[in-house]
Amino acid sequence: MTNEDERELEAELTRLQQEHRDLDVAIDALHQSPAPDLLRLQRLKKRKLLLRDRIAFIEDQITPDIIA
Repeated sequence: MTNEDERELEAELTRLQQEHRDLDVAIDALHQSPAPDLLRLQRLKKRKLLLRDRIAFIEDQITPDIIA
């Protein structure tokens, strides 16, 4: 992996982590509302899970393999 590829992955990782945090805030706000939109809540949670998986994948790509 080249340095440029690694920088691109790190930039994407930062963006995805921020989106994940933003979804946390949005989900909390929906929970606090008097009549939460359950369908929207479900979609936000699903998007958050997809982001978590993508974040884990990118972190795995960036972290070098250590051969023991």
